Amino acid sequence: MTQGFTPTRHPFTRRRLVQGGLAAGAALAMPGLVRAQGTHPIRIGHLTPRTGFLGPLGEYAVMAAQLAAEEINAAGGIDGRKVELLTEDSVNPQTASGKAERYIERDKVAAIVGEISSASALAIGQVAQRGKTIFLNTGANSDALRGQDCKRYMFHVEGANSMYVKAVGRSLTEQGLVKGKRWYSLTADYAFGHDLLRVAKGFMQGQGGTFAADELVPTDATDFSAYLIKIRQAKPDLVISNLAGNQITNFLKQYAEYGLPFPVAGFGFDTALAWGAGPGNFAGTWPCLWHHKVDTPSSKAFVAAFTKKYGKPPENQAWGDYNAVKIVAKAMADTKSTEGPKLVSYLEGGAKFDVQKPRPGYFRARDHQFISEMYAITALPADKVKDKWDLFTSTPAIPGPNEDMEVLAPTAEEAACRMEG
Repeated sequence: MTQGFTPTRHPFTRRRLVQGGLAAGAALAMPGLVRAQGTHPIRIGHLTPRTGFLGPLGEYAVMAAQLAAEEINAAGGIDGRKVELLTEDSVNPQTASGKAERYIERDKVAAIVGEISSASALAIGQVAQRGKTIFLNTGANSDALRGQDCKRYMFHVEGANSMYVKAVGRSLTEQGLVKGKRWYSLTADYAFGHDLLRVAKGFMQGQGGTFAADELVPTDATDFSAYLIKIRQAKPDLVISNLAGNQITNFLKQYAEYGLPFPVAGFGFDTALAWGAGPGNFAGTWPCLWHHKVDTPSSKAFVAAFTKKYGKPPENQAWGDYNAVKIVAKAMADTKSTEGPKLVSYLEGGAKFDVQKPRPGYFRARDHQFISEMYAITALPADKVKDKWDLFTSTPAIPGPNEDMEVLAPTAEEAACRMEG
């Protein structure tokens, strides 16, 4: 646990556990008294895909959220109140909406964290808005969520698509793979992919490049042979992935099997997908919000704690959910409140958080985008890989130490947000 997140109030001792158990028993007879004393747990609802093509990322998200809750409770909870983390598979937008409503109406959660699908995140955000309950989006990238679909009670720990494009775009420009070049893109056929393709085309056209082709790929596709044959025939200067989830792993494995000579890059990525592809299959340059090799004290502590508990390092989706739970806890501890409007005001007020990077991050008030550094990673050749986790090299943090923290964030023109409520 990092200092920036730790609400250290009351030691969490065996005696305190016993006292808590007695108080819980008495709650059946005197629920009003227990509520008045504020000893009942603070519930946080966690929603994220646990099945389907985003399921592998969702599993990391759940593990990280659970670790964060355990650390908060081990440090005394939030002003002495334990965190109770409720977890559900969001499945799809309709199911996510229903579960979010149940969290708020039946389970009385103080906050919702999670999600990866942009369509599901929008559905959760709409429910959270009606229920005046904060929702911290940890994995949905669509710029529209920060723009036309923004909500007063929805905040974004995850980066926007335009941030990912700008981050990796720097590396591609340095490699001479943008101006005057032809790209062939494969795009996941759902809200996230469509938005990412739009942003990628805007970047490419602004930098003097063109698209040889752009293909929409169904989210349940596992065989990429037809696309790979087209790529071979098109002979592009760069193959771009706007895919998502285990689509990326499957694509990279098959791309390596076909032995195509064209360089690869992507605008959306999670390091677990590189691990799934493995040495020799993982290739190209990709953006990420954080990775397990970031060299800061709090990053090393997070990696050590996650690895000790789960036997493997965390990846960047784990980073998002871990920090979202910690941010919610700090907001509640600092405001001494679980009320949605107070938490919104606190998060909009410029509070800063240690998120395992060189500089602390904060939420931008106008669109609720979390502002922090990003990274561009490049696959190592198979003979340079030391173990199955360390498959890449990384740029230093982007923006650099002398750059404005918001240089990657969506501009008002890219994502015009009008907050209501």
